[in-house]
Amino acid sequence: MQFNYQKVCQKVLDPLSQRQKQVIERRFGLKDSGKKETLEAIGHDFGVTRERIRQIEADSFLRIEGQKDGSDLKKVFFQFKNHLKTQGGLKREDIILANLGGKDFQNQVYFLLNFGDSFFRHSETEDFYPFWAIEKNLFGKAETILVKLLKKLEGTSTPIPEKNLLDSFSKESSLLTVSAIQISKKIEKGPMGDYGLVSWPEIKPRGVKDRAYLALKKAGEPLHFREIAELSEELVGKFFQKREVLPQTVHNELIRDERFVLVGRGIYALREWGYETGTVKDIILKILKEKEKPVSGEEILKEVKSQRLVKENTVFLNLADRNYFLRDKKGKYFLRNS
Repeated sequence: MQFNYQKVCQKVLDPLSQRQKQVIERRFGLKDSGKKETLEAIGHDFGVTRERIRQIEADSFLRIEGQKDGSDLKKVFFQFKNHLKTQGGLKREDIILANLGGKDFQNQVYFLLNFGDSFFRHSETEDFYPFWAIEKNLFGKAETILVKLLKKLEGTSTPIPEKNLLDSFSKESSLLTVSAIQISKKIEKGPMGDYGLVSWPEIKPRGVKDRAYLALKKAGEPLHFREIAELSEELVGKFFQKREVLPQTVHNELIRDERFVLVGRGIYALREWGYETGTVKDIILKILKEKEKPVSGEEILKEVKSQRLVKENTVFLNLADRNYFLRDKKGKYFLRNS
């Protein structure tokens, strides 16, 4: 059901004196400008103290108290309450204002929420964004959920898909869980759709390296740094400003970051995928040390290819270095110093 919130607010303010109406309209930004003004600014214009404006505001709310029984307001409050119920009973302030008021009437919705007895506002704190609830005790429930989620995330140290995160909650609790995460300043949904701590680069990425990391995660396979730069361009919006990502900048950043492994000519993979650092020769040395016995060229080639995107000739050119590798009578390779 759609309402003309501007008209609803005007009707609510009808019983007020001109001065009272002006104070409320300016305090809540109900006029065309949409600008909310401070007690001090309004008091300055009226030539009175900020405390006097506060008294006028309080007296205005008492005077319009009887308007709550009006049919229009009952319908508005009924819609607000139903919306909050679908969100688990609470919602972060900026989200509920956008959901209910759209682009043009968020100030009106905010005023009406303040006016309704069934809605409770929780101010912003160090750990939580401001939010609205239909029950006072919902904050305690949300806080309990967040403590549990924080413990789970800190135990895994990796982002968790939404479905996995909500599996341990009932349907009703899942709605509250999503809303609880939205009010938390410690947990957030990242650009890949997973949940985690805001301190994690996968969730709150910062800079070219984190942007490249997410691009590779999205691709799920090794990419040339030019391709990484192109894919990074697509990660624009909430987390990144729309600006050009230069391929050479990506290359310079990745080569110094331990999360990335150079696996071919300009091609990078993520270390977490099982790739190891080092040259092709380093990889061969590691293979032969672990085997502790002569190994065929084909087997060495297969294992090197699982770690590096190189040509066959490159592998055998390294194996030809007699300072490191020798061959037995069967043509198998072993370490010179073994």
